Amino acid sequence: MKGNLYLVSIPIGNAEDMTPRAIRVLKETAVVVVEEFKEGRRLLRQFGINREVDSLNEHNEEEKTPELIARLSKGESVALLSDAGTPVFSDPGLLIVQQAIANGIRVIPIPGASSLMPALIASGFPIDSFVFHGFLSPKREERIAELKQLRKEPRTTVIMETPYRLAQVLKDLASVFGESRNLCIAFDVTLPTEEFLRGTPVQLLRQFQKEKKKGEFVLVLGPAEC
Repeated sequence: MKGNLYLVSIPIGNAEDMTPRAIRVLKETAVVVVEEFKEGRRLLRQFGINREVDSLNEHNEEEKTPELIARLSKGESVALLSDAGTPVFSDPGLLIVQQAIANGIRVIPIPGASSLMPALIASGFPIDSFVFHGFLSPKREERIAELKQLRKEPRTTVIMETPYRLAQVLKDLASVFGESRNLCIAFDVTLPTEEFLRGTPVQLLRQFQKEKKKGEFVLVLGPAEC
């Protein structure tokens, strides 16, 4: 019998968001696969989980995936984690999911914390239909071109970014959208410093330039009429 590939969601900041099911699965699998050993081992220690730890990330995904598929095919169950939140979603892991499906291995998602849904539901924008744009290009010219394409998008749009690029992305948003769209920045979701900053890109750029905020965030761009 083949093992199961578990996609285990973990907290994005607040440890209380770890689910009992996630803890049980991590304790029962043969190996826990993390993005980075330091972060993964810290999480397992925090919840008293003692399991073999391996890594799968953007640098070794193609090399590591066949090894893990072989273990799954022999009957061992594998739990895949990202550094925080839901694995595979804007993180490595798609290849092992695809290979597991191709090899008749059961893929079991363990739902839990994600920055996407809290950002959407607290934004105040319509979410009966929305677009997940993901990460913008790190190159400014390409990023500006992507944002210009979003001017044609009538639905609420979710944009992910790295913390160190927030100032530049806000400048680009202000340049492309000005005062014509509303924006919500979901900042440090689930942490004591959690905050939802709302306004036009121009207004939020001015606020950010004054306050110099640092932390994890999700950008939610409202539709044209909001």
